[in-house]
Amino acid sequence: MKFSLVQSLPSEGVDVVGDVHGEIDALKALIRVLGYDASGRHPEGRNLVFVGDLCDRGPDSPAVVDWVRRGRDAGRVFCVLGNHELNVMRGQRKDGNDWFYGDVSPEGERYLPFQMLPSAEQKGIHAFFDSLPIALEGPSLRVVHAAWHPSVERLRTMSLSPMEAFSEIDVAFKSEIANRTLASLAAEEKTPWQSHMHDEHHPPPALRFTAEWNAQLQMGNPIRVMTSGIERVTQEPFFAGGAWRFVERAPWWADYTDPIPVLFGHYWRRWNHAPSKPKTPFGPNLFYGIPPDAWFGAANQVFCCDFSVGGRFVERKAGRHSGFEGRLGALRWPERDLYFDDGTCIPTQQYLGAR
Repeated sequence: MKFSLVQSLPSEGVDVVGDVHGEIDALKALIRVLGYDASGRHPEGRNLVFVGDLCDRGPDSPAVVDWVRRGRDAGRVFCVLGNHELNVMRGQRKDGNDWFYGDVSPEGERYLPFQMLPSAEQKGIHAFFDSLPIALEGPSLRVVHAAWHPSVERLRTMSLSPMEAFSEIDVAFKSEIANRTLASLAAEEKTPWQSHMHDEHHPPPALRFTAEWNAQLQMGNPIRVMTSGIERVTQEPFFAGGAWRFVERAPWWADYTDPIPVLFGHYWRRWNHAPSKPKTPFGPNLFYGIPPDAWFGAANQVFCCDFSVGGRFVERKAGRHSGFEGRLGALRWPERDLYFDDGTCIPTQQYLGAR
């Protein structure tokens, strides 16, 4: 059976949920706020749409993934692939995904306690992730995890699962002579600094070939771009996610002028009224100066639904049990109202500041 990496979205009556990151209690609370029952049915026939990153960091990733999978299989729930699901499919041990592998890495101890996935269920989770589209699209709305990019047109022509497509694209990219040469130069350049790459207290210098290779590798695969965004060479390495980084995120929406709005997650938007800062631990603050309830971008046609619920593990470690800063949000379409798991509901607005 042919698989489409860009699938159809219901034309109206959808509630687009931001990154859940294993926060099952927040998910249950949000679906109640939105008027759904415990199995995801809505009395008005609305549909839930998830922007990906269902898992990692939170206390019960298996429960979140199982709930979404059941709803998807019943035809009531839609979901796109996020970079955290892609990491699991690629077998990459990343920050916060120990739940899938059945043991706890030294880095993963800071997320304890969390529910482990029984090893017998790994294959089924992998198959579910590999059945998710990279993007959803309707006549009046697009949904993607991190970035809507012109390279989506390449994905439209492929009748492969996400992992099949990812592997095919990566193999072709890495086989090109220029890319093989750059990869070799980057490896040689990085060798003397290998012991520093995961040491926050010993920063390496700006490695030119390493940075350029990382940027080109990211941008050379549309699945990478759409699940983790546009990246560019940074002027100064920074430490994030347990490693020194040589590329930084870039605001793809500054060039998005299509008339169809895009909803996405990934970028850890913050909901508070304190002045934002121009830099974050992940590089530039892409939302600097933009109100958290605002649409933005070149044509004010994009909205990020990720309000950092994935950071609640930090607040719980500090002793907080309610009133979290990190929230789970959902954008109701076509109404454009924003709902949170604590019951708050506000209308969104157009960003009228500098673009």
